[in-house]
Amino acid sequence: MNQPQPHARNATEPDAATPDTQPAREARRAPGGFPVVGIIGGGQLARMCAAPAAELALTLSVFAESDDAAAALVVPHAPVGDYRDAEQVREWARGCDVVTFDHEHVPAGVLAALEADGVALHPRPSALRFAQDKLAMRQRLSDLDVPCPAWAPVSTSDELSAFGEQHGWPLVLKTPTGGYDGKGVMLVRTPDDADAWFAQADGAPLLAEEAVAFEREIAVMIARSPSGQVAVWPVVETVQVDGICTEVLAPAPDLSDDAAERITSAAITIARELDVTGVMAVELFDVGGGEFVVNELAMRPHNSGHWSMDGSVTGQFEQHLRAVLDLPLGDTRARAPWTVMGNVLGGEYEELYPTYRHLMARDPGLKIHLYGKGVRPGRKIGHVNVFGDDLVGLRARARHACDYLQGTVTE
Repeated sequence: MNQPQPHARNATEPDAATPDTQPAREARRAPGGFPVVGIIGGGQLARMCAAPAAELALTLSVFAESDDAAAALVVPHAPVGDYRDAEQVREWARGCDVVTFDHEHVPAGVLAALEADGVALHPRPSALRFAQDKLAMRQRLSDLDVPCPAWAPVSTSDELSAFGEQHGWPLVLKTPTGGYDGKGVMLVRTPDDADAWFAQADGAPLLAEEAVAFEREIAVMIARSPSGQVAVWPVVETVQVDGICTEVLAPAPDLSDDAAERITSAAITIARELDVTGVMAVELFDVGGGEFVVNELAMRPHNSGHWSMDGSVTGQFEQHLRAVLDLPLGDTRARAPWTVMGNVLGGEYEELYPTYRHLMARDPGLKIHLYGKGVRPGRKIGHVNVFGDDLVGLRARARHACDYLQGTVTE
């Protein structure tokens, strides 16, 4: 079995800039007293904040990894620097009224330095740690009686064996930090499968979880402001292939009102008790019979919320900006009975512009969001949204568009 290896920095984590890179001057402020929102990280999540920021008359400043990062291509003020260098980040943050995150990899020491400077961080480091450290997240959710898989920290093969004997084989082993899109996660059938992981962890605990028998994966996005206002989008179904989300159906088909209410209530509890500020994704397993367990948390805009850009009155990126600035939150109702989001993965076509011109002509109702990234097989380079009354037809339209952009179909 091909086993993903634990790692200090996974392949999807942004590359750090060279140490001698220095941030540029502060962003130019718009007249009228409008604030500057700083975002650490120049990926597609920061990029997709640009349009709603302009509509809200806000100024963005993105602390980017490179001058050709996804967000740096569309945000005028995007100084390049190393997010692991506290002094560089502190200098940049002095020009921001509030700072939020494109990714969850900013070291605790950098966050502490910003807090000591009085920088308004959202989410706060005290909340962000539960998205950065899966062991801390599992313990906190268990303390709150939020449904979770059976779990335990394991530091040795003997501890792993004991967990497997109690909860059954195979089981799931995770690196507590750094995992993303299936990385840092391994299905373990025998204790020997994990020998390399324990050797590389060098005594640090890993997270063992029962292998949940689930019917499907679902998710809910929630926004919470510093003053405590909360807004929640409909629960959605997420379709995963090889650990990567390929499709989102909003709302989740055949989910009872009672189950949706209990999932929403759990998300509100998590956001409130962890003091989350900004947008958060709660990813869950639907285990049948209206029951669920929480799998992961992401304290930022998230792939499972991309449908909201076109399918909701207020999309997740606008809502995130509202939340971190403590502005009144927007309406999260769906615009149509169904919205389908399809992820576009890199494939055969390096030149996407002619491709998307064809799709625009073929399907004028299709909304195409590309991230300005170079094409690489399997890399997330964009997504498409369609909404309307016919779920089957919407799924076919989204799938065709993704396949055409990937090069697996040619007409």
